[in-house]
Amino acid sequence: MDTAAHRDWQDRIGQASGGITAASRPDLEAPSGLRAVPGAGHVTLTWNPVPGAIGYLVHRDGAPAGQPDVDVPAVPSCRFVDTGHGAAAYSVAAVSAMDHMGPLSEEIRSAPLPSSGGSVSVHVDARRVTRELPRPWAYMVGSEHLSYLLNTGESGGRPIGAELTEALRVMRDELGVETVRAHAILCDDLGVYQEVDGRAVYDFSGVDEVYDKVTGLGLRPIVELGYMPRDLAADPSRTVFGYQAIVSPPKDFEAWGDLVRALVEHLVDRYGIRELVDHWAFEVWNEPNLAVFWSGTPEEYFLLYDVTAAAVKNVHPDLRVGGPASAANGWIEELLAHVEESGAALDFLSTHTYGNAPLDWRPALARHGRDVPVWWTEWGPTPTHFHGVGDGPFGAAFVLHGMKSAAGRIAALAHWVASDHFEELGRPPRLFHGGFGLLTVGNLRKPRFHALALAARLGDAELAATLDGDMAGVEVWAARHDDGRIGVLVWNGTLNHVQAGGAPELARTISLTIDGLDGEHNVTHHRIDRDHSNVEAAWQSMGGGDWPVDEQWDKLRAANTLDELAPPAIVNGTAALVFDLPMPGVSYIEMTP
Repeated sequence: MDTAAHRDWQDRIGQASGGITAASRPDLEAPSGLRAVPGAGHVTLTWNPVPGAIGYLVHRDGAPAGQPDVDVPAVPSCRFVDTGHGAAAYSVAAVSAMDHMGPLSEEIRSAPLPSSGGSVSVHVDARRVTRELPRPWAYMVGSEHLSYLLNTGESGGRPIGAELTEALRVMRDELGVETVRAHAILCDDLGVYQEVDGRAVYDFSGVDEVYDKVTGLGLRPIVELGYMPRDLAADPSRTVFGYQAIVSPPKDFEAWGDLVRALVEHLVDRYGIRELVDHWAFEVWNEPNLAVFWSGTPEEYFLLYDVTAAAVKNVHPDLRVGGPASAANGWIEELLAHVEESGAALDFLSTHTYGNAPLDWRPALARHGRDVPVWWTEWGPTPTHFHGVGDGPFGAAFVLHGMKSAAGRIAALAHWVASDHFEELGRPPRLFHGGFGLLTVGNLRKPRFHALALAARLGDAELAATLDGDMAGVEVWAARHDDGRIGVLVWNGTLNHVQAGGAPELARTISLTIDGLDGEHNVTHHRIDRDHSNVEAAWQSMGGGDWPVDEQWDKLRAANTLDELAPPAIVNGTAALVFDLPMPGVSYIEMTP
């Protein structure tokens, strides 16, 4: 993909938006008890937790053990599975902020076992409920700028606005998503702000049209307050994306505050204060720590935050406002320290990460004496536009790994984005182009959509589940419905993009036992892998190419199914199943009384 917007993005994406005075960071100890367990195709590292750490950075042969397309290589838990590498020396350090790492642990050497394949025992106790099942995917999803809902054009011969609207409906109906977060509600294509004879003129009719569509779907907006209207920008020449969103600070911060207050007052008048207090929230800007999104200084962003938060709270003190909506965990400590000094409201903490499970910012909040929700308002398999790693089954295992990691400690983990109807750096050049969407143009379900749909099928009573054997990237999540149905998700993945197409040495034989079943149960087994529930593979089997035509769309829709691995069966009492699980691969076993 070679567009002017794409080239500009590549030139600027790595640039910070100015130097920032780092907030104080706690000193952390080196992790103790580092252990390395070799297995077929992998080395699994574990260590003891360090108080105050938000995550841990594993080093392999003296360098961070991340992948090139992962923006934050640190992991949130005391376990790391290294795949696709030979013998190495490992050490690990605790992390308290993105620019502060403690000392490295003692070094330990290990190497994967040469054998291929392995076996894993999975045990689920249907009588033991551990907690109410957390659903971090269900609070929020990301979307392209919402004025795209009004677009009457086409991509790949498909109607943009109508299909994006339908994609958001699917998020609500099939994944249980409650809110949608998107860029650019204040951009000039919706005409919210103009200056006429030196006076500000507001027009929120375009915003109304967009938000009426969103609320009509049963969703609520998380209002990302940005970008800057042209007539209010200090430097309107500073833009991002193909739709030329202005990333400049305001020329007049008081006028910006007046605009925010007027918008919020208008939304309250239109939708009701109780509705906004209970279901909406306001996020201040997007990724201001990157120069590509904020041409001002860090100090100007923190002033923008204070002015915005005051304007929102001026309308009603119970309305929620937060930030910094930063890229790659940046500016979290700095915002926490800033609002302590300025007194500005902070009702939620938001940041972004890609290619890894999100870190755990609760220790930082505790250090600052705050107890607010943490929202990851952008998250996904890759930060890179047009990167194909998320279109196949690798993305399915990835999203389940991230959601299980986030469950119970994060209020929202918002997949970026719902649909491949997306034009930040140019519209989709072909059906499978490495888009960020859970759904393709044409609203075909990608494997990672199927994975989240299976997670959404889990009941509300999480069940005790354990693993034993040569686990590598195998994980399990089980839950029970009130009507007695039991769902067991088992998946096999890796964070190593090089192995996204598969790694035979990481395939596993799964022996699943489910105890505590009362009476006979019907058993169904659904699968996501290279050959199942994989519409990209179906397209390639049809010859591939850029876009389907005519009856090819019908054939793809017919092939776009959540596939059963085997015919249904019946068990009584204890269930015992044995099946092969490739990497990447997902199995969903459902027991119905």
